[in-house]
Amino acid sequence: MLKKGTLLFFLLLIVWILLAGTDLQEIFFGALISLILTVVFFSKASIFSEFNLNPKAIIFMLIYIFVFAWELIKSNMDVAFRVIHPIIPINPGIVKVKTKLKSKLGRVILANSITLTPGTLTVDTNGEDYYIHWIDITSDDIEGATKQIVSKFEKYLEVIFG
Repeated sequence: MLKKGTLLFFLLLIVWILLAGTDLQEIFFGALISLILTVVFFSKASIFSEFNLNPKAIIFMLIYIFVFAWELIKSNMDVAFRVIHPIIPINPGIVKVKTKLKSKLGRVILANSITLTPGTLTVDTNGEDYYIHWIDITSDDIEGATKQIVSKFEKYLEVIFG
């Protein structure tokens, strides 16, 4: 538990430094705020216990950032093409997909990742089932839709959150 609290402290501090700068006074104030937030919220937030803290998970976190960024760029380009196309080639609808993730935080991050990529929107979740509004349904069966929407994120989130 102490190791995860320490990780939270350093993550908060890194975010602070990235936002505020490297002035010594700013770093000191950021460290103080990070410590206070860690002490006050860490014991009450059981969600932090879902992070895996091993080298493989940390590497997968970094990879996930790039995978998400790539999917974000691809989906933005796809939606932009659809908007400027004279006929607007869309086939919208809601599809059901499944996830293998057991972690609550992992499921939330998956739902948000799907929603943040243009062309898809997480409408509802029910356990392992997600209902996704998809701008262009290319597969209406659960396995096909899951493979196209969920699997690109899920394999990384499974390692990060278990």
